[in-house]
Formats: sequence, structure tokens, C-alpha cells
Amino acid sequence: MHRILATLLLLLPTAALGDSSAIKVEQVWSRAAIAGHEGVVYLTIINAGPADSLTGISTPVAAMAELHRSINENGVMKMRGVPSLAIEPGKTVSLSPNGYHIMLMNLKQTLKQGDSFPVTLTFEKAGQVTATASVEKAGATSGPTSGMSEHMNMPMSGGGKP
Repeated sequence: MHRILATLLLLLPTAALGDSSAIKVEQVWSRAAIAGHEGVVYLTIINAGPADSLTGISTPVAAMAELHRSINENGVMKMRGVPSLAIEPGKTVSLSPNGYHIMLMNLKQTLKQGDSFPVTLTFEKAGQVTATASVEKAGATSGPTSGMSEHMNMPMSGGGKP
């Protein structure tokens, strides 16, 4: 009995750690934008693990980053803040123009075409995943298509939930 309990206690810290390797973030891009204004980030999330949820976003280039969704209400396009985004097991979710996207409020610096910057996504189970956004021209409708995507996983210290 003591051996079983000891084994379970040894495994518990491992189970509490998030599995950021189950979440991949690719095709991360932004549009050129002027400091003090708003910017946007688009990306693709691939979930190779259990159901998870995107619950937070941060980047050093903006005072605040939020998940938003573009919706069509009676022929008028509007944006609404979204508190979280479910990422189902084995599914891919794209944040793209006219859909879910990341709004960057009060840019701290001008985003110029060819620049790049880090974006950290916080997931309920996987913890934090940081990727690099490449800046495309103002008004771009798609991001880089050739080898420019990045999916670098960085589990948050201590792992698991923030």
C-alpha cells in the first residue's frame, strides 16, 4: 500500500504540469501598424493533445492584447472581445482576417514590414506557448507561406495553469 501511495505521489507533479508540446502555434503574422494605434495578430493553433482553451495573450509590443472575433450583424461587420477559445483535441484552429484574431491595443512601437516580435499565448492546460510573429505589409490578407512559420514551445515555469 505504501509503495502505491509513494508511486502516486511521485507521479502527481508530472500530471500537474501542462503539456505544451501538445499545442503548436504556427503561421504567426501581423500587419504593419503605427505606434499608439491598434495592431492585429493572426495564427494557427494545432492541438495534438486533450481539449484545451486559449485563455490569455501577451506581447511586449502592445499595452494590451485580447482575443477578438469579427461577426456580421445584419450586414455590418463588428468585433467583440472573447474571454477564451476552446481548442478541441486533434483539431486545428485558425485566427484569421474576418474571424477570430488577436487585437493589439496601444502599440508601444511601430510594426514595420519585415520586423518580428514575440507573442505569448496562455492555455488552460498547456500553459504558455511563445511564438514569433512576422510583420507583413499594411492591409495584408495572408501571412508568410514559405518556411516562415514558427512553432516554438516554451512551458511556463512551474508548468500547468497560470
